[in-house]
Amino acid sequence: MANSRQQIKRAKTDEKRRLANNTLRSSLKRAMKQVETFASEGNKEKALDAYNTANKKLDKSVNKGIHNKQYVARQKSRLSKIVDQISN
Repeated sequence: MANSRQQIKRAKTDEKRRLANNTLRSSLKRAMKQVETFASEGNKEKALDAYNTANKKLDKSVNKGIHNKQYVARQKSRLSKIVDQISN
């Protein structure tokens, strides 16, 4: 348990940040899964829209320090390959 006032305040802000990071992380996972779902259905338009949304969320996660930039680059590459393979 925190002993000083500063530690108590820090624990509060850490908890707020943890919850915000979890929200962003789960919405990112949902967006990436949506790209894969639309791609497996063969729906290129929806897959492209979902891909653009996922890219924005990936970039945001790097800027907020949630993910490493190499992880984001790898995920973007993986998703773009999936979208490019859809024949329309």
